[in-house]
Amino acid sequence: MAWWHLLQDREPNLVLFTDAVESACGFADSAVGPFYCPADEKVYIDLGFYRELKNRFHAPGDFAQAYVIAHKIGHHVQNLLGISKKVQDDRARMSQAEGNRLSVRLELQADCLAGVWAFHANRARNIIETGDVEEALGAASAIGDDRLQKQTRGYVVPDAFTHGTSDQRVRWFRTGIESGDINQCNTFKVAGM
Repeated sequence: MAWWHLLQDREPNLVLFTDAVESACGFADSAVGPFYCPADEKVYIDLGFYRELKNRFHAPGDFAQAYVIAHKIGHHVQNLLGISKKVQDDRARMSQAEGNRLSVRLELQADCLAGVWAFHANRARNIIETGDVEEALGAASAIGDDRLQKQTRGYVVPDAFTHGTSDQRVRWFRTGIESGDINQCNTFKVAGM
């Protein structure tokens, strides 16, 4: 797999932080949560987000945390393959609602890539234990735009989605973990999203 070798040649660094951090993408506080910075090819994980994932979103577990990291590394893969740049360029020529729909596809692809990682990591090292997949699916569901908007606003605004619904996030992670095939992760060619 050419993409796997690409990732092995340019592995992202992991930066753990609490409260705030400075990155090549600028200053970020805990309100931003975990993020990937393409300018320095680093994954930034706010440890406070894991407490929030467990306590506020009721999605505890080590594999829920692994899903978050794998999703961010999915963004690194997208960066290395030029997908992120293309989406960024396309979004600049679109309305905000159209750009948000494109962002959703990018995020869902990262969810699928997280599932592909889980498939291959389990095949190579037998890391998945009973309940792990459910932890990851619980995290994916807990941080869907529809669920987050309902909790914070009391209503849902689909045109404001940037990461996808809970069902979409679960579906794409499941696609990746069940297939183990990056070619199944082309969210940009799926109609009706």
